[in-house]
Amino acid sequence: MPSHSNSNSSNPHAGSFRIPHIYVILFVFIAIAAVATHFVPAGEFERIPGPEGRITIDPASFQHVEPSPVGVVDFMLAIPNGLMSAGEVVFFTFMIGGMFMVLRRTGIIEIGVDKLTRRFANQSLLMIPVLMTVFALVATVIGTQELALVYVPVILPLMIALRFDSVTAAAVALCATTAGFATGVLNPINTGLGQQLSDLPLYSGFGLRAVAFAIVLGAGIYFVMRYARKVRDNPELSLMAGDAVEAEKRATYQHAGDEGALVANTRQKLAALATFAFFGILVYGVLQQGWFMMEMAGLFILMGIVVGLIAGLTTESICEAFNKGFRDVLVGAMIAGVARGVAVVLEDGQIMDTMVMGLGNLVGELPTLLSAIGMYFAQLAFNFVVPSGSGQALVTMPIMAPLSDLIGVTRQTAVLAFQLGDGMGNILYPTSGYFMATLAIAGVPWQKWVKFFFPLFCVWVLIALALLAFAQATQWVG
Repeated sequence: MPSHSNSNSSNPHAGSFRIPHIYVILFVFIAIAAVATHFVPAGEFERIPGPEGRITIDPASFQHVEPSPVGVVDFMLAIPNGLMSAGEVVFFTFMIGGMFMVLRRTGIIEIGVDKLTRRFANQSLLMIPVLMTVFALVATVIGTQELALVYVPVILPLMIALRFDSVTAAAVALCATTAGFATGVLNPINTGLGQQLSDLPLYSGFGLRAVAFAIVLGAGIYFVMRYARKVRDNPELSLMAGDAVEAEKRATYQHAGDEGALVANTRQKLAALATFAFFGILVYGVLQQGWFMMEMAGLFILMGIVVGLIAGLTTESICEAFNKGFRDVLVGAMIAGVARGVAVVLEDGQIMDTMVMGLGNLVGELPTLLSAIGMYFAQLAFNFVVPSGSGQALVTMPIMAPLSDLIGVTRQTAVLAFQLGDGMGNILYPTSGYFMATLAIAGVPWQKWVKFFFPLFCVWVLIALALLAFAQATQWVG
């Protein structure tokens, strides 16, 4: 598999700082977590049934327990156990990579890209706000940031054909879904669950969240469009310039529309119709049946087989396409599992609950004016080890909601701090499994993504602080 760690510098030994390989970064985080289990007191909350049968914590039940520091053998098993724990994300990543490689073998993706490229050749930048708005609206209503995994392989060929790059494709999907998820206008995963745990009317506070949605999404669209225009006008300014895999993508897709229009044969037309039908089933399953990664992965296996056969591929060709797709996303799938090792170590050492208690106490010590902002940074920090919206809500909100009553912050503001802190870190931290898998499907190394996204992340943090300061000043109750 081609390396994704290329440097744009002609001298690999130049004095400029280079971010270490993502495996090195994650290994260091796992090691730090393991060392922490020897110094941070072990503790735990009692687990009790929460909303809709979910398990949450009793905030008044924290107690210190017998230390169980992570030893050499446990440390050695952290990565294998992380891969097992993140098996759903790992398997989903492989299946979506394999399925889209089958679709490429049928030729229907190239035909679709050719038609869209001709249609939007003179209005290529308009595709970005349109797609981002649609993706953000879906995320803010149904709360599935993970759909970025589905969006990226669909739009990647089009973004390349329109003279953008893989970073643009990843940004359109990731920044849009995050803007929608984090502001959570009607999001059941963070807004709905957070409000249930805080004894607030479901989806109250719609107005301020809608304003937050517009501002956060608007900043994301502007930032992505600015980068995309720069890359379109000068490909050498792309963060992916010099990357061998990116060059292969450009060779494949950027000549769409240069020659005669591609025409689908009968079998390819039927295969395209079958593809749309499967995506219709996917939407129905997610919205009506509560499908998540395992169900979607199973559907993608069937989709690859059925669409491939309809298009006229042999069974051997379909199998080889799946294998090629698996190889292309192997690194990202592994990273998703390795990243989970951090949380595995903290849980095995029984210091996860101690960290939650400590963050709550720290917020409680802040001046009233800064309490809401303190909650935001506490949630942003905790998101590093628990990048699941529902998981973070179930662990932190039973503490933050009653704490807010004591420190002069409304519970509605506490929920908003949780939403923004949880959502925004999900596409920065390498411990976020779906995010790292999405980058793998796009072919974008995490280090290059950080160079692209960090300035926007800083802007989003400032927007979050302004929103929370307003909510605190007005004692916002929704």
